[in-house]
Amino acid sequence: MNTDEQYDTAIKSCKDIFLKKTADYGTSWRVYRTISVVDQIYIKAKRIRTIQEKGEQKIGDDIISEFKGILNYSIIGLIQLDLTTDETEELPLEQVENFYTEKVSIAKKLMDDKNHDYGEAWRQMSQESFADLILAKLLRIKQILKNQGKTIMSEGIDANYYDIMNYAVFALILIDEKVHVNG
Repeated sequence: MNTDEQYDTAIKSCKDIFLKKTADYGTSWRVYRTISVVDQIYIKAKRIRTIQEKGEQKIGDDIISEFKGILNYSIIGLIQLDLTTDETEELPLEQVENFYTEKVSIAKKLMDDKNHDYGEAWRQMSQESFADLILAKLLRIKQILKNQGKTIMSEGIDANYYDIMNYAVFALILIDEKVHVNG
């Protein structure tokens, strides 16, 4: 498979989980403020890093499921940035799926553009680096929030979420290729 196909395969598994959980729980995530989404992603990235450092885990969810969760929470964050209505409003599943597809389309275009310029350098990166890069992006978002959402010359919160999404996809692709066997 080529990168586009691998990307779509990784996204498909994440989207399937997202839509099934939405069917089970509704859009209860609508109550999350940006910092809460960031903290949810942080917990997952920190757990990946801890598992990597300890070389073991005690809870059943593996690194793969954590990267999928990171991707899905990034999409929740992006959707929340777009919606300014009441945070408890329940969204229909079809609308949630449309939002998901839209965010993935933007992320994939970004990935294609960066792959053009960087020559798929991510394929030579370690799984540990993806966890670290995600943690760094989360710290950037936290700083932007401290700055009331303003940046002087840096990208905004949304750009960081898109990068986090793509790092998670890259990690999933490399795990699937058995480049990272501890996933």
